[in-house]
Amino acid sequence: MVSRSYSNLLELTSCDSPTFSREKKRLPRVATVAGVLSELDDEASNSAGSDAPSSISQDRMIIVGNQLPLKAQRKEDGTWDFTWDEDSLLLQLKDGLGEDVETIYIGCLKEEIEPSEQDDVAQNLLDTFKCVPTFLPPELFTKFYHGFCKQHLWPLFHYMLPLSPDLGGRFDRSLWQAYVSVNKIFADKVMEVISPDDDFVWVHDYHLMVLPTFLRKRFNRARLGFFLHSPFPSSEIYRTLPVRDELLRALLNSDLIGFHTFDYARHFLSCCSRMLGLSYQSKRGYIGLEYYGRTVSIKILPVGIHIGQLQSVMNLPETENKVEELQNKFRGQTVMLGVDDMDIFKGISLKLLAMEQLLLQHPDKRGRVVLVQIANPARGRGKDVQEVQSETYATVKRINSTFGRPGYTPVILIDTPLQFYERIAYYVIAECCLVTAVRDGMNLIPYEYIICRQGSDKIDKILGTSSFTQKKSMLVVSEFIGCSPSLSGAIRVNPWNIDAVAEAMDSALIVPESEKQMRHEKHYRYVSTHDVAYWARSFLQDLERACRDHLRRRCWGIGFGLGFRVIALDPNFRKLSVEHIVSAYKRTKHRAILLDYDGTMMQPGSISTTPSTEAVAILNSLCKDTKNCVFIVSGKERKTLTDWFSSCERLGVAAEHGYFVRTNHNADWEECVSVPDFDWKQIAEPVMQLYTETTDGSNIETKETALVWNYEFADRDFGSCQAKELLDHLESVLANEPVSVKSSPHIVEVKPQGVSKGIVAERLLLTMQQMGVIPDFVLCIGDDRSDEDMFGVIMNARASLSPVAEVFPCTVGQKPSKAKYYLEDTSEILRMLQGLANASEQSVTSSPQPPHVAS
Repeated sequence: MVSRSYSNLLELTSCDSPTFSREKKRLPRVATVAGVLSELDDEASNSAGSDAPSSISQDRMIIVGNQLPLKAQRKEDGTWDFTWDEDSLLLQLKDGLGEDVETIYIGCLKEEIEPSEQDDVAQNLLDTFKCVPTFLPPELFTKFYHGFCKQHLWPLFHYMLPLSPDLGGRFDRSLWQAYVSVNKIFADKVMEVISPDDDFVWVHDYHLMVLPTFLRKRFNRARLGFFLHSPFPSSEIYRTLPVRDELLRALLNSDLIGFHTFDYARHFLSCCSRMLGLSYQSKRGYIGLEYYGRTVSIKILPVGIHIGQLQSVMNLPETENKVEELQNKFRGQTVMLGVDDMDIFKGISLKLLAMEQLLLQHPDKRGRVVLVQIANPARGRGKDVQEVQSETYATVKRINSTFGRPGYTPVILIDTPLQFYERIAYYVIAECCLVTAVRDGMNLIPYEYIICRQGSDKIDKILGTSSFTQKKSMLVVSEFIGCSPSLSGAIRVNPWNIDAVAEAMDSALIVPESEKQMRHEKHYRYVSTHDVAYWARSFLQDLERACRDHLRRRCWGIGFGLGFRVIALDPNFRKLSVEHIVSAYKRTKHRAILLDYDGTMMQPGSISTTPSTEAVAILNSLCKDTKNCVFIVSGKERKTLTDWFSSCERLGVAAEHGYFVRTNHNADWEECVSVPDFDWKQIAEPVMQLYTETTDGSNIETKETALVWNYEFADRDFGSCQAKELLDHLESVLANEPVSVKSSPHIVEVKPQGVSKGIVAERLLLTMQQMGVIPDFVLCIGDDRSDEDMFGVIMNARASLSPVAEVFPCTVGQKPSKAKYYLEDTSEILRMLQGLANASEQSVTSSPQPPHVAS
């Protein structure tokens, strides 16, 4: 049922999610109406302390999918009879989790349950199967599943753009709201049973992509994994989705995100880079995205099949009888097999056209080769499904009328539901399996085919072979399906190239027996060792690794609605209290203040980089206090800084990251590092110029002591790629020069060795010490990687400071840093500095001499 607290769907997409009880029971009675379980204010729900203490020592896995792994049948007495669905992947993966991991399933039932029966059914499923059903009103389910999932996400993830109303339809905001509402209802069900400190939550597929946000909002330290079973499109396709950022940010609230192939993961990472500005790193074989202090791990592993289930069905008497029947039916003929859903992406019509081409170009195959096409019912519905059916029937009819004759039907189309054992029988007798999908997330048909072709003792007896006989099989697979990379012995084809597919079919039939055996052995070795249990076990291991630091980190939530995310930082990292620093400021007498400029005193991304009147006034107020020594430390050129701060006579300035230093407006500029010459610029600048010409949007910034290649306005992916190449190129040609080549966000910089903002901090503290002035207050503020050097110096400078010195290294924004403190943005920085300036103006200064460093 729709959540009572969020019956207004529009409100749901723009507000915080509702709050939930702190009390968690192991397996409480399941409510059939989702809603608020108890009152809890949003601030508490966002805090790290909101996670309830656990009373469970055993690991539990809560598996959340669109459908429960159950079959339901109405009995004669009107009650429901439920059994496990042995074909469900969610049930099969349990084999890989281990006997010591308790499993709870959350999802919808395939059958609609009357509201009056829902309480009893829910309790029965919980007690008998440890399944928590999610009951959705029919109208909401239609908008969610047949609407947003099947009209928007599914086509888009399979590379079909809604270029016209017939192709997926225009974006419908009401369908999106239904999607969010259903995900919220699923979150309510998870919250009814979760013990956040002990349970793992594994969410499956595109139906529940925003569920991680709702769970993360309530439980900041939830151990949460997500696996996408469909393709993930390239950024050019994905960026057309109006809610693209919301879905990406929701997925990033997971700890581990899984994909079947590297291509899908690469597309996801590219979208994160282009749309959210996030870059990934690969460490010791693991790919991770840094997202607000959390590392979101990326898992690449194709799912496998349940081999035990296949083998057990293969040994059934029904299967043996069916194999014998089919062997007699196709005696003297070679069977090629296709098993696909009847939808637009499975390429059934392309396969049929290739078969037609094969019979046209190779008359000797007529009467000898049969294509059996098993067409499963489509999971979606609509005009496109009807068109696929019509085209399929017409093509089959044309081929059979052209090439068929008494006793020979070239194409046998089976569009009625088959029992699993019947499908296995077809696998067993097929010489070649064809999968020509134009786009498919994984497709396990080839895996099933390989295992069935390996056979069993009973099957071997029916086929007239022995268990010692080497088995053989052939695969023709589309290069656009997820299983293709793992089947290196298959003949890969572009399904759109009808001639190439026809030739591949012919090649598969004429391959020597020894090669068929070698290919089969290679595939069987892979499929048998990479089954569904291996996949689930590997995912759980990576999820445990990804969540290892949860309890060590301090976590709190920020943002509203689907923009919510969790900040995870070191326990000692906290927001700088203005009251605390002003109090320390008033108590101290010898103060050193070092301030970065861009991103600290000036808002990043501003069109005008000139300091504001407010910023200059604050600096002047601080400099007038004779207890203060104030420095601006910037990467800007000294001429620019001189012009900007000419009115601040007592302000110390360090230009070009500390190469040039001036203690006040009337002092001369000094060089902190001795550099004999800058001849290296003649080597570096032509190299940078080459990359500038080939990278649209990039430019070179020439400073007195440094060269900077800036690609902020270039294409993000291409600019990043070029930056890596440029870095390697410059390091190579400047290997014997006294310079350092460094890469920072959007720039590659070459500067003399030893130049850093850290040397400014060292120089200032040392000079004050030499003058007999021992600092008892140090404030250092910066916003990027270059400022970390200053933080490191003042954090380790206790020997140069008073024993009771108050030290405040502060970064801008909540992110991993050497600093102990943070403030959110430039406005908070200026507000804090204004508080210090006001304290200076209010105090009565008795010290006659300023501690400024003499030139």
